[in-house]
Parts: sequence; C-alpha cells; structure tokens
Amino acid sequence: MKVAVFNIGKILSGDIAAPVTAGDVIAMEDGKITAIGTGGDVADCDVAIDAAGMMVMPGLIDSHVHITFGDYTPRQKTVGFLESYIHGGVTTCISASEVHVPGRPRDPAGVKALAIAARKSFDTYQPGGMRVHAGSVILEPGLVEADFVEMKAQGVWLAKAGFGNFATPYEYAPYVALARKYGMVSMVHTGGSSIPGSTGIWADHLIKIQPDVSYHVNGGPIAMPDADFPRLVHETQVAMQVCTAGNLRTTLLVAQLLAAANQSERLLIATDTPTGSGIMPLGMLYTMSHLVSLGQVAPEIAIAMATGNNARVYRLNSGIIAPGRDADLVLVDACLGGSQSDALSALRNGDIMGVGAVITNGIPRFVGRSRNTPETTRKARVAHCKILQSFAADH
Repeated sequence: MKVAVFNIGKILSGDIAAPVTAGDVIAMEDGKITAIGTGGDVADCDVAIDAAGMMVMPGLIDSHVHITFGDYTPRQKTVGFLESYIHGGVTTCISASEVHVPGRPRDPAGVKALAIAARKSFDTYQPGGMRVHAGSVILEPGLVEADFVEMKAQGVWLAKAGFGNFATPYEYAPYVALARKYGMVSMVHTGGSSIPGSTGIWADHLIKIQPDVSYHVNGGPIAMPDADFPRLVHETQVAMQVCTAGNLRTTLLVAQLLAAANQSERLLIATDTPTGSGIMPLGMLYTMSHLVSLGQVAPEIAIAMATGNNARVYRLNSGIIAPGRDADLVLVDACLGGSQSDALSALRNGDIMGVGAVITNGIPRFVGRSRNTPETTRKARVAHCKILQSFAADH
C-alpha cells in the first residue's frame, strides 16, 4: 500500500544529530519510508493524508513496558493497554521482562522458556498495529552458555538483570557478558528494590556489570543517591533511561549532567509501566514536556530522546524519519483550547502534544482525534483513499 502525508508543518526527524528534516511530504510503501520532499504529487497513492500544517514525528518507542502475554496486564488487571498507548503516540513497546507473569518461573529452563514464548507470541500479534518486542530473559543463577546459544537461535535478543536470585548484584556481571557475547541488549534495574525478589542496584554495581542500559535510572520508583549519577555519566558509556513512573527531580538531574557532558544521545525516555504506578498511555508525552519545560531540553531533542535514541540503543529500524526506515509516524499539534500554537511550543509550555494521526508499518491506524489526548488545534484528514477502509479513530 502506498501512503503519503502532505501539507506537513515541520518534520521532526528523531535524529538527535539533525532533529529537523526539510520537507512537507512523506511517502511510504510496503512499511518503509520511500521519500521525503516538498510539494510532491500524491495522487497515485492509495491513501493520502492532509496534515493541515501539523508536525510529524517518529512513533514513540517506549523502551520499558512490563508486557506479559497478549494485551493484558495482571499487575493492573487491565485489558487493551497496549492498544491504548497507540493513542498516546507510542508505536513500539520493548519488554522490560515478563516479570509480572503470575507464578513466573525462576529456574534456568523456566526463564528461558518464558522469554522464548513471549518473543514468539508477539511475532504476529500487534495490538492496535503496535510493534511489540517481547521476550526479555530474566537472568537467573544456573544459566549457562548453551542456554544463551539456544535463546539466540530462537530469536531472543533482550536480557534483564535485577530480579534474579543472586546474593549480590555484582554476580550479574558474567551473565550480562554472556548476553552481550550472543548479541543481546542487556538492561539492569537501577535504584531501590521495586518488587519482592528485586534488589537495590547502584553505581558501583552498574560499573561492574556494564549493561547496555541502566533502566529507570531516575528510580523505578526509588532513585539512586545523587552522588551516583555523575559516576554513571563519566565512568561508563551506559545508556541512561528515565521513566515517567520515577523521580522527576532526578530525571532533570540526569538530563542536565548528560547535556553538560555533551552526551544527550545517551538519554532514553520510557515509562516503566504498567506497574504500581498504573497504566500511562500518555506517559512518554508527559516526560517529554517535563524535560522541555523544566529541564531546558530543546523540544526537538526531547522527541529524539523518545524515538531515535531508543532506536539506536535497541538497534531498531524505526525511530528516525528517513528513507528506508520503518514507516511509523505520528502527527502532533498543540491541543485545542491551550495557549500555544504548535506542538513544540506546547512542550515548552509544559503541555502535552495532541495526537492527530498514527501510522505504523506504513498503515494508518487512525486519522482524526486520539481518544487519549485532547483534540488537536489543526485537523488531519484523509484527503483521498482508494481502498475500502475508514481510518477514522472510532473505527
């Protein structure tokens, strides 16, 4: 299917090195962005969407979501939360491990089976059109190299430290090294203990473990001591993830420290939901607005922290608007009735952006009002459609 979005006010690329891309038309086909230009002819497209001057950004990538199986969370006893996140502009969710599966296994065979099953269950299941990267193996004592060989062969590429039955967090180091050897992205719970079976993890542990990502470095929900943050910035190259379900003050501290070190590409925005903090379909948008309005982060940079930065660390083809990239796009604007005139000004003001359309894998999921954000000031519409399908939000 050929899809185009035209009459775009500004293209926010998601690339922190070049956060704005020139052009007012984005063309897509077979799930990929094929062209970005100005004033192109969209008559030959199957679906053409008039952005009405709204801005376009990559779909948000929430790199800390506690997925279980299906679109259900036992932690909050809620069905349909992932599909609801689509209406908050989130087009990709990455599992922070299936730790909330009731009665989750803790033996090597069990954690391996859980990761493989979760990974495979979302291969073809995309709630609301969302991309879900599930199957994050929970590192437990007793896992051996052959287990990592098997998991890699079965497509598991995520590994989570922090919930295993280890005497001390330092013992995670050889397991994280094995995960890295077999091409897995490794993540480590950071801060105070969050659930029974987890343990507090601080800078000394992270420096020894050397994961790819320090999860909810601002607290999940309890943050590390302030003195630990400069150590992570200056003594490691670990990506530092901040989450909505954490400590706002330390979120701003992390952003300030990384900016001062000229390493803002290491900051990742996520939510750490669903947890005791609840379901947060607009969590990514709120954290972006906090960083911009309170933390002096440029709004287009905050968008990159929620999109392209995550894509780089997790080796995804989405998260950046460029030819050849996955066609996951969100049309955004200032919310109707607010004091601001466009999406970036709204973030500077501390407002969330309104979502006017979401496209994933090159397919419009809805065009019109999101059911979760306030109405947008400008109104996106389907200008023409050659297929028998409505893309209105209520369909």
